[in-house]
Amino acid sequence: MPDRDGVDHLDDSFDEFDQIVAQESDRDPDLAVIEAGSRTLRAQAGPPTGDPVPSRPQDPEVAKALLEVEQELGTRWGETKLEPSVSRIAALMDVLGEPQRAYPSIHITGTNGKTSTARMVEALLNAFELRTGRYTSPHVQSVTERISLDGAPIEAERFVETYHDVKPYVEMVDAAEEYRLSFFEVLTGMAYAAFADAPVDVAVVEVGMGGTWDATNVIDGTVAVITPISLDHTDRLGSTPGEIAQEKGGVIKQGATVILAQQPVDAAQVLLKKAVEVDATVAREGMEFGVVSREVAVGGQMLTLRGVGGEYDGIFLPLYGAHMAHNAAVALAAVEAFFGVGGEHARELDGDTVRRAFASVTSPGRMEVVRRSPTVILDAAHNPAGARVTAEAVTEAFGFSRLIGVVAASEGKDVRGVLEAFEPIFAEVVVTENTSHRAMGADELAAVAVEVFGADRVQVEPRLDDALEAAVTLAEEEAEYGGAGVLVTGSVITVGEARLLFKRG
Repeated sequence: MPDRDGVDHLDDSFDEFDQIVAQESDRDPDLAVIEAGSRTLRAQAGPPTGDPVPSRPQDPEVAKALLEVEQELGTRWGETKLEPSVSRIAALMDVLGEPQRAYPSIHITGTNGKTSTARMVEALLNAFELRTGRYTSPHVQSVTERISLDGAPIEAERFVETYHDVKPYVEMVDAAEEYRLSFFEVLTGMAYAAFADAPVDVAVVEVGMGGTWDATNVIDGTVAVITPISLDHTDRLGSTPGEIAQEKGGVIKQGATVILAQQPVDAAQVLLKKAVEVDATVAREGMEFGVVSREVAVGGQMLTLRGVGGEYDGIFLPLYGAHMAHNAAVALAAVEAFFGVGGEHARELDGDTVRRAFASVTSPGRMEVVRRSPTVILDAAHNPAGARVTAEAVTEAFGFSRLIGVVAASEGKDVRGVLEAFEPIFAEVVVTENTSHRAMGADELAAVAVEVFGADRVQVEPRLDDALEAAVTLAEEEAEYGGAGVLVTGSVITVGEARLLFKRG
């Protein structure tokens, strides 16, 4: 980026910020009243080593090979163009020798919180010395993030090798089917093949969209996790939580254990009915498991969780917001269920291992602080329900006297609902757009923002880097008071691009 005031000097503080993180002071001073236990727990676990999001390969040959794979994948149907069927992915699994049958799986669906929950499940399983494969979407910065082994994104070289390993079989299926395999279907095949090749002890799999006809749904998850359901992708999944639950309930398989987060009543009814039909066992948040207590802590929160097998106290979670605490409860119950805890097996998991696992969790692009003075937070909220919990989390964790929003969204999303959720906490909003072909134009988004905020609180900057600079400048006007911040939100793509700008500067 050119050398100028604003965003260009953001990265001057990143080295200092990394040191601050390492020293565990990750919050505003006025919120640093905390039990001594959380400092001890964090010191034991330590901050995650390195950035959990991979950068482009340093080796030019590897970088070139990865780019070629990305370009080939880019010729296929994108993730928003769907033909609701698992026939193609099933055909690919068949010619690959059914790699998804080589390991047990925990299958995660829902509207919000899937990726964070998957990361927590993965951390817990790793802490109990199981080798894991995790498949999540979309990615924040690099496509290789989607496939993880043992808690780390697959190496670029291995990603390329896996693609070339499955490519001949993909082409066989392409030739035999009415439609070619989509981008997401090929990646799903790659993930399942990579997990079998590793091999992993357990796969943690997040659906792409829905459940019944999602490409991931060729596994038989011994544990099915359903995070909170709300309205999103209504053109494909349904116009009510109950209708959406019909699709998402497709991950509930015969005899599985279902971990059910708190749900709207109509969604819960649909999911419980599905569980009865397939003789699945259900554990419900707020009934069989849940959050007993939580309090703000330096760099996150302190939790007491009730699992299906017992109570776990003194848990430090280095993530912000009540929604993350609920995700943690769901993840814990899922891992207990995987180990057979609960019911007739009335025992608990080792508490120290559970605490160590949660203290190590990261969730890039979800309430992630990337800069101080002023504080800049990235969050991938892209629907009204997600925006509401983010607004609550920011208010609770940071207590800004003045917060500037930077929002860029995708076409087809309920942007009015998102903006209305943020209106009470944003002093001003800078609307912009990301580089995705699905990005909503800045002027179109601004028209909605003016209706929600009023013209005097809306600024338009078509380029994301300019928008970040403008927001930081607006926040710095209050810098002398030490209470201003910036929240970048609206889509995963927006957050990923902003993250790159702040990391590279």
